[in-house]
Amino acid sequence: MATVDVQQIKQRFGIIGNSPLLNREIEKAILIAPTDLTVLITGESGVGKEVFPQIIHHNSSRKHGPYIAVNCGAIPEGTIDSELFGHEKGSFTGALAERKGYFEVANKGTIFLDEVGELPMATQARLLRVLEYKEFIKVGSSKVQQTDVRIVGATNVDLLKAIRQGKFREDLYYRLNTVPILIPPLRDRREDIYLLFRKFAGDFAEKYRMPPIYLTEGAKDMLTKYRWPGNIRELKNITERMSIFEQDREINEERLKSYLSTLDIEQLPAIISSDSDAKSFATEREILYQILFDMKRDINELKKLVPGLLNNAAPNVPETPSIPSFPVMNKPNFAEEREVPAAPFIYADEVSEEKEPEIEKQLSLAENEKDLIKKALERHNGKRRRAALDLKISERTLYRKIKEYNLE
Repeated sequence: MATVDVQQIKQRFGIIGNSPLLNREIEKAILIAPTDLTVLITGESGVGKEVFPQIIHHNSSRKHGPYIAVNCGAIPEGTIDSELFGHEKGSFTGALAERKGYFEVANKGTIFLDEVGELPMATQARLLRVLEYKEFIKVGSSKVQQTDVRIVGATNVDLLKAIRQGKFREDLYYRLNTVPILIPPLRDRREDIYLLFRKFAGDFAEKYRMPPIYLTEGAKDMLTKYRWPGNIRELKNITERMSIFEQDREINEERLKSYLSTLDIEQLPAIISSDSDAKSFATEREILYQILFDMKRDINELKKLVPGLLNNAAPNVPETPSIPSFPVMNKPNFAEEREVPAAPFIYADEVSEEKEPEIEKQLSLAENEKDLIKKALERHNGKRRRAALDLKISERTLYRKIKEYNLE
């Protein structure tokens, strides 16, 4: 396919970038568009997978037919069959009337199944029947209906891994993956990062009626070297925030750094293991729970040493460096999300009642915390990011604590 066609497609669908990896996938989409082959689009979250089904549909013989995009991950499992295939009146509680599903409405057109890897196993079997025989059955009906739709699927899930885990049907995978299209992540399109930034900066300047932001040379270099785990979506969000909040329209390295994520998984081995079989944490709450569970285990071991420490007697353990004292605090309320403590703590109700007053008398939470922060800053010559990593707290928390304890 001629290069001019690729450029025309980019202009029509608002695609920014000249990466050879991106151009190759666009060419592939244009080439298979006139056919009725099923397409599976894969790529990380935020790379712009939703544009490619539109390219395929509008360059196919079905372009005058309906185009329906369905986010499979956003539909509850109990209603997804009804959404996709329709239902008969009275087929379940709340089915007050007959309803057409997306496969019936999209007849002679294209249906885009975003996050197809999130489909329940039962729904996957129904979808396989549509792909193989172009037929489906409504929920609560026994009548087989025909449909002529082209299916384009997309996912950021590793479907081969999902197959091994029994979460995705192998036969459906090979039916969907007739033509694979892989959208490259932004870190593999570094030549396009600044182009995208300028486009977003211009768009937001027009939207908010203010001069566009621009970067110094050092900030440009930082922008292109950043990994962009959220890809284009993250770049767009950061550009919008800077366009709104920054009074100075010139963004230097220091200002840009404050907007970029400082969470690097490889720098936090104590929180998240780098092993391939390590647990994947979906939320900060899960990370906090895991840390607290680990702390609970450590506390149980420390409790065995507390009596010996209180009696000024050496505990019956091998020679080790002196055990530091730990402040006493109340157990956290799990109904609220909290920041991870800077160091392990002994909870008040974990210490026996007769020992608790003596411990509280000797220890002060605020003084201990202030001392830990002060020593960490001295160890790292005032470099706050390194001190935060040493203390295993976020840089934002460290800034707040420095201000709170007047350690500027």
